[in-house]
Amino acid sequence: MNSYKLLNRELKYKAHRVKVFEDTLERPDGEKVYYDFVENRNGSGVLLVDNEGKLLFVKQYRNSINDFDIEIPAGCAETDDFESGFKFENSRQSFESSDNPFFKCALREAEEETGLIPKKLTFVNYIIAAAGLFSERTAVYIGTDLAEGEIKRDPDEFLDIIRLTPDEAMEYINNGKINDSKTIIAIMAYMLSINK
Repeated sequence: MNSYKLLNRELKYKAHRVKVFEDTLERPDGEKVYYDFVENRNGSGVLLVDNEGKLLFVKQYRNSINDFDIEIPAGCAETDDFESGFKFENSRQSFESSDNPFFKCALREAEEETGLIPKKLTFVNYIIAAAGLFSERTAVYIGTDLAEGEIKRDPDEFLDIIRLTPDEAMEYINNGKINDSKTIIAIMAYMLSINK
């Protein structure tokens, strides 16, 4: 398959967290095409499973939907972690390495948002929410063997912790109470793992 060639990337808008570019590419047939490209920070989300088998979620306000959303604990990875020679490798071994920025992010977000630290993190996959537009990758993990830590939420984070059985979590998906893609992927992966 012939590839596309990036000819130019022009910054059109810079906001608090994202940069919006217009990309000029050359198609395999030589024609020029233009695409929008949104650069956003990478991050991680983690489905925490407590010792009773309940799944932990956070409920928080999201301005993009002007409503509250139920999600797995998640957030952006530290930019410095990606700029210090990090090489993206799409392998379970890489994502489960304690040096991996996605792994570090999942641990940090779990403790910051819930006060719990998973002693075991199992990588599920990473998602690209809109592959035709966004650069952001979000790694999804399942965290088990939880230890007590300390809640360290950001000043603008007002969260409620919700504990659901796996069946209740599936009902939340089926009833439209959980819509977040990384959360649905994490729940489905967990359900597959316990039903093997």
